[in-house]
Amino acid sequence: MRLKDKVAIVTGASRGLGRGIAKKLSEEGAVVVIADMLPADEAVKEINEAGGKAISRQVNICKQEEVADLIASTVETYGKLDIMVNNAGINRDGMLHKMTKENWDTVISVDLTGTFYGTQEAIRHMRTRNYGRIINISSGSWLGNIGQANYAAAKAGVVGLTKTAARENARKGITCNVICPGFIETDMTVQLKEVNEGAAWDSMMQRIPMGYAGKPSDVGNMVAFLASDEAAYITSEVINVGGGMIV
Repeated sequence: MRLKDKVAIVTGASRGLGRGIAKKLSEEGAVVVIADMLPADEAVKEINEAGGKAISRQVNICKQEEVADLIASTVETYGKLDIMVNNAGINRDGMLHKMTKENWDTVISVDLTGTFYGTQEAIRHMRTRNYGRIINISSGSWLGNIGQANYAAAKAGVVGLTKTAARENARKGITCNVICPGFIETDMTVQLKEVNEGAAWDSMMQRIPMGYAGKPSDVGNMVAFLASDEAAYITSEVINVGGGMIV
């Protein structure tokens, strides 16, 4: 129970990776606010039935006023915010020369600007307490990936944003770190098992030195560690959780 009595917000946590992160933080003792544009009743129910404490808030992270209200309502309800996990993200893949402005703007707005709002609003509260944990979810694609110019640019921006936040707030007792998941098995990615009789899935497995896809809990374990007091001297780091796929 490394996070007993801590209060955490996880964005994009109604399903998939974010849900796995929220579940792990709850298992470690944190009260979890699941923030998502989609209803998160099932995620909240799963955590609460397991003995944890979770509530949900429907939030559009692209709107700063909604993110500010999310932070304010969390502090009003629980008296503080200890952990902010900016996980929400989307992708709209396409080759650079064919990419539409709409798909560029949408991905940058959600994946980068949304993370900026979450980081900024959380830090404003954390600085008053001289304590906080910012954990931003990027991707191995920040190093560049075919067909993902918009996504790679946004996720690279998340790295730069987080490192800057870490430098600016270290003396305020706030750590800021980035996690780059590799290929994680979620409802979205398992669909590859049905493409070309599983050939697409098998191709991905061949790119992973460990030979298998990660699980949301693998990322959740790293988030929980970075959120704990055990990681108090770790900040401005980019940590890969990808079975060796990200180099």
